[in-house]
Amino acid sequence: MNSTYTQPLTLLNNLTATEFLTEYWQKKPLLIRQAIPNFAGLLDANELAGLACEEDVQARIIQCKHGQWSVKQRPFAERDFAKLPQGKSKKSDWTLLVQGVNHLLPEAADLLAQFNFIPTARLDDLMVSYAPDGGGVGPHLDSYDVFLLQGSGKRHWKISTQSDVSLIEDAPIRILKHFETEQEWVLEAGDMLYLPPQVAHWGTAVGEDCMTYSIGFRAPKTQELAHEFLSYLQDNLALNGIYQDPDLALQNNPADISMQMVNKVSEMLQNITWDQNLVGHFLGQYLTEPKPHIVFEAVDDISLNTFAKHLSKQTLYLSLPSQMLCWQGTFYLNGERMEVPESCLACMQKLANQRFINGSDFDATTMKQLATLLLPHYLAGYLNFE
Repeated sequence: MNSTYTQPLTLLNNLTATEFLTEYWQKKPLLIRQAIPNFAGLLDANELAGLACEEDVQARIIQCKHGQWSVKQRPFAERDFAKLPQGKSKKSDWTLLVQGVNHLLPEAADLLAQFNFIPTARLDDLMVSYAPDGGGVGPHLDSYDVFLLQGSGKRHWKISTQSDVSLIEDAPIRILKHFETEQEWVLEAGDMLYLPPQVAHWGTAVGEDCMTYSIGFRAPKTQELAHEFLSYLQDNLALNGIYQDPDLALQNNPADISMQMVNKVSEMLQNITWDQNLVGHFLGQYLTEPKPHIVFEAVDDISLNTFAKHLSKQTLYLSLPSQMLCWQGTFYLNGERMEVPESCLACMQKLANQRFINGSDFDATTMKQLATLLLPHYLAGYLNFE
């Protein structure tokens, strides 16, 4: 076990990772004052708005005006922000949310690395939100765990474990119709609030503009998992045989599907089986598959020898949007299965765990095998040298 998991962490209110998982994870909220001391954020409001204007960035502006909620999706332009109300006014109840900031900023990826006591397979992304004084997205529920880390400014959080989850009708987002405050705090820069799934919460910027960093975790619905797994089976399961009925009986109604046919087909379909190994490989592909808006930029073609020389002298990184997981010695990178020679398993595990490897750490033979293995992924833009 990683030794850092047994040490008290400032990030977790001086709990060890084991204590946090046992006592709080998916069980109850935790307020952490100065989880990251002196943390003031990774970017300012103008820089966040600039990201929101980029073509491939997922961003939304949520606004409440005269009691009516609206959502505007990207792409945005500077004029969209100029039109929004500013300052201390009830009319300034709006929020800008930018998803996947860890795919855009190395500093954001480094921030997420502090949460690696949660398996990478569960991590979704880092969302950054900006709101002027009085702004927020209303009371709501999330179906996933989230750490709400305060950057600049202050945010007033209210939470509730209420059973009433009725929503405002016809609203474009899921806003709770009623909210019963059970606990509330004002979070300042560096403070953090952990919330398990289905804990109602309501955050509002107070006194000044504020920015919040939301570390969210992936929680696919059972229906989604079933749909994706059945699609995976289509490509990874081969069944032998054909339908046969040597005992075919006459029917009074030729158009009827007989019970005999139903039983035979039911018996054939019972040959659709799977084991843990198949599910593990499915998860490797499914959980690393890039989201639809993510685009990788291919790099100029280079020879294997040139790539190997770079690899021996430099640090190789996963590109920011890349996702890499491992199942029983098989690695998946951005939805692609990688067959890894045994001599490279330790290197690839390091790359998956820490998102970089140093070529100087490996001998010449391993280096050559690594270069052969990784060059196609480097050319596809999945890896880069910095």
